[in-house]
Amino acid sequence: MIQFKRLDHVQICIPPGSEDKARLFYTGILGLEEFPKPASLQKTGGLWYRIADIELHLGVEDNTPLSKRHPAFEVTDLAEARALLEKHGIPIKEEIDIPGRVRFSFIDPFGNRIELLQYI
Repeated sequence: MIQFKRLDHVQICIPPGSEDKARLFYTGILGLEEFPKPASLQKTGGLWYRIADIELHLGVEDNTPLSKRHPAFEVTDLAEARALLEKHGIPIKEEIDIPGRVRFSFIDPFGNRIELLQYI
């Protein structure tokens, strides 16, 4: 059984080149606190914000069939979660490293991307 701890972040998407417009809305209007993306992800564009103890990630994406949009759940034992999913034949997608976190994602039966992570 996977032991979920909390929702870590939600990612939504913005069109390429629209970071300034997004800042006007999310920082200027909503008053959210922007913080720098990890260096390993900066080349992909987008912005990260804090909302209480959850992060909101704005990813850059053009109109593609598969989306970056996803919830990310912190779990207590990522290796155990991986083993359970693999046991059921669910393919695992390795994600780009983020310092202090280990993570992967998978696609549910309906095409939704789900990320699981553990802080190290």
